[in-house]
Amino acid sequence: MRILIYSYNYYPEPIGIAPLMTELAEGLAKRGHEVRVITAMPNYPQREIYEQYRGKLYETEERNGVTIQRSYVWVKPKPSLLDRIFLDSSFVCTSFFQALRGLRPDLVLLTVPPLPVCAPAALLGWLYNCPIVLNVQDILPEAAVHMGLIKNKALIWVLEAIEKFAYRTAHTVSVIAEGFVENLESKGVPSEKITCIPNWVDTSFIHPLPKENNAFRRAHQIEGKFVVLYSGNIALTQGLETVVEAAAQLCDVPDIVFVIVGEMKAVETLKRYCKTCGANNVVLLPFQPRESLPEMLAAADVGLIVQKHNVISFNMPSKTQVLLASGRPIIASVPGSGSAAEAIEKSCGGVVVEPENPVALAKQILELQKNPEHAERLGKQGRQYALERYSFEQALNQYENLFYQVKKSSQPIKPTYALSTNKPGAEG
Repeated sequence: MRILIYSYNYYPEPIGIAPLMTELAEGLAKRGHEVRVITAMPNYPQREIYEQYRGKLYETEERNGVTIQRSYVWVKPKPSLLDRIFLDSSFVCTSFFQALRGLRPDLVLLTVPPLPVCAPAALLGWLYNCPIVLNVQDILPEAAVHMGLIKNKALIWVLEAIEKFAYRTAHTVSVIAEGFVENLESKGVPSEKITCIPNWVDTSFIHPLPKENNAFRRAHQIEGKFVVLYSGNIALTQGLETVVEAAAQLCDVPDIVFVIVGEMKAVETLKRYCKTCGANNVVLLPFQPRESLPEMLAAADVGLIVQKHNVISFNMPSKTQVLLASGRPIIASVPGSGSAAEAIEKSCGGVVVEPENPVALAKQILELQKNPEHAERLGKQGRQYALERYSFEQALNQYENLFYQVKKSSQPIKPTYALSTNKPGAEG
């Protein structure tokens, strides 16, 4: 098939949807499909266009069998609401012309957010007469409204209208958690139009490694310590202050050290909060190269997933699958009714504690430190669950099968003509 992937984030961005869409595109290309990716100039998570891409309107690359067509976007390091509107609008405008520079695809895989990109994708589907598979990674604007990030009623109305348009124009809507299915059905999206394919992890790349003689531990002088690791996005939905406050409560336990890895500007803000709390047992680091990710995860005794209490229930952090695959136990400080808590409980790979409760988090960390056999058992159970539920090959098979079904069902039925032995003019 000719597959066009429309994704704002892609390689070399290190976190979020970018690694997932990169792995999917390259996996499909390895199976013989012709894959083209429409994406932005890389800018996440720093929110600055990477140096080698600056000053360019368009850029086309070839990587691992995938054609990558990048376009300029308006990016500001500390975006206001208006800046975010300009960002989405710039990608909507510039990406469409890149999408026209190529052969007609058999289908378009569109990943959202950003939500407004459904407009050029729909136009593209109409021009090429090809179906759109809408891959929903987060349900906007509902999630942003729930968090209080968007309060303008007129803007909310516009975004809700765009959301309805996206679901209506898509042939199929692919979601990453069962909670998404219930949400979309409540908005009138037909159940037969929705399919659930969880996000995945490359279990051959992320796999258990020994803590002994670990390069990450050695480089940051944390050998012999009980390492509590958080790595990923540091934003309003996470509430990393809870982790810092829990660390402050455990300062009198010299064997425990917290490691937080994230975008440098956010790390600098946390550094000031550590000083305020007196948390001198926290190591703050910038994002590490992706190739060193397995070693970094292996350095941990415990991996953290952190969300605020008001995060919408269907939100599913992509780090969940990664931590499970690493074979390390997880402590999830997340809402108990959410998708993240459900995944941790089903996997038996960790424990869930009340969000924004540093006392509960600190207590659970101490329990796992004192019970290494229990911690090891949790890690093994999580790894097994990741192999069974979240393997990349399994997800790739599901997407490939879905694409074949969509392509087949969207093809017009050709009329068939029965041969007749009747003479012209005779009634049959």
